[in-house]
Order: sequence, then structure tokens, then C-alpha cells
Amino acid sequence: METYFPSGKGLSDSRKWFIVDAKGKTVGRLASEVARILMGKHKPDWTPFLDMGDHVIVINARHAVFTGTKATQKVYRHHTMYPGGLKEIPVEKMFREHPERVLEYAIKGMLPKTKLGRKIAKKLKVYPDAEHKHHAQKPEVLEL
Repeated sequence: METYFPSGKGLSDSRKWFIVDAKGKTVGRLASEVARILMGKHKPDWTPFLDMGDHVIVINARHAVFTGTKATQKVYRHHTMYPGGLKEIPVEKMFREHPERVLEYAIKGMLPKTKLGRKIAKKLKVYPDAEHKHHAQKPEVLEL
């Protein structure tokens, strides 16, 4: 018996749009579930080398929560590649100014670090409040 390998044909037609409310949800637990849906691992015919996932809209990112002392101790770091160019931003400040970025970083950190991972990340839309501009796609509410 031959092994079944799905082809990439017709995958864009079968994609769904889901909407997830982040209000009161823990950032890491929410991020892992959203990453799973973006990759398509919730589907029975998931294949690691194909983009089989669905689109996800996350609303109310401002109301997501951190557990423990992460809200005060966690720091995002990046380097500008200039001497002395290490930039550190506390998650508390980032969450206050750009709450959608905190969820985006958490979710994108759980996706593959490849070309396919970058393509998958484009299907993620995060909004700080309940308003979003994807009503035409008729997203289904997803309870996590």
C-alpha cells in the first residue's frame, strides 16, 4: 500500500477564518493553540511541508494576561548590529504601548523558522481591541 501525500492543489479553497478572543487568556497558552491552528496541525491530513493552516484573527489582545512575575521581569531584546546597540524593552512597557506585538512575538516564536513559517505567519491578524476589519471573510468564533 502506498503512502498518501496530499498535494498543495486546492488548499487555499479549504482555508477557514477563525476569530479568537484573548480576553482573560494566558499569553503562552493562547499562543500555542493559535500557532497550532495556523500550521494546520488540527487537521487530520496535516503535512509538515505544506501550508495547510487556517487564518486566525485575535481580538482583545490588550486584555490577555501573564502568569507569575513575567509581566514585570520579562524583557524583549534585539540588537541593531551597531556597537553598543543592544536594545531592551520590558514586556510591561511593550504591552502598554503595543499589546498586539506581544501576542505576535509569542505566536511567531512558536512557528517554524523557515520560509514556510514566514508564509504561515502572514495568516495571523492581531488587534488590541474588539474591532477588526475582516467581517467580509465571515470568521467562525473559536473557543480555546
